[in-house]
Amino acid sequence: MGPEERAEVVESLPDEVTDREMSPPEGDRHQEGKHRALDVLKGYFGHRRRKVYVGSELPVYYPAERRFAPDVLVVFDVESHSRGKWLVSHEGKGLDWVMEVHSGGDRKKDAQYNVERYARLGIPEYFIYDRAREQLLGYRLKTRSARTYTPIKPRKGRYTSKVLGLELEVRDDRLLLWADQKLLLESSEMLEQLREKVEKAQQRADAEARRRRKAERLLADEARRREEEARRREEAEQHLSALKAELRKLRPRKH
Repeated sequence: MGPEERAEVVESLPDEVTDREMSPPEGDRHQEGKHRALDVLKGYFGHRRRKVYVGSELPVYYPAERRFAPDVLVVFDVESHSRGKWLVSHEGKGLDWVMEVHSGGDRKKDAQYNVERYARLGIPEYFIYDRAREQLLGYRLKTRSARTYTPIKPRKGRYTSKVLGLELEVRDDRLLLWADQKLLLESSEMLEQLREKVEKAQQRADAEARRRRKAERLLADEARRREEEARRREEAEQHLSALKAELRKLRPRKH
């Protein structure tokens, strides 16, 4: 198959999965959990030199496999441009990391079927964020050739993703991601943090301007006081000179 024919085949593949292939709608909690992870991962890897693609609900095509669309997926060492689908044979590699967000309904698809399927496809790590239980589960292939997942054991409530180089944790009904003990923020949280910093900087600038204006007023008052003292001293000296002259006039002359 030539390049043009291959491109035609890639273009002909659907960019959307059917309603039968999709899980039933799971509401805001599902969307919030998915979008937070997607936003944080895009923001984090967007500042790294390594090329990383982060996507959501992208139809994925593995050879001789039914297509699927993970809630969140990450692939390393590929261009990060927008895509309508992920065709493994065209991209040259499969997915490196997948997360499914479960918030209701049958858990079997995410917690059993996908555990077996993603391992069989050779996806190095698979995470499940169970919003119904506010629980996180992680799985990893011990070796490149392994096709059965080993559960990832948490340490102090955090699950280490060797693929991402991050730690994941569920706390207070939120999925948190950590990099070297630093909490990664969503773009909205970063904007809010930046806004607070700008406000504090503006408050400091305003306070400094007030202090400067006060100091300038004090200096001006001091200058006026000194000018007034100098004027009074000059007047006193002139008056004293006049009195001395008058005194000299009143002294009797010597014969």
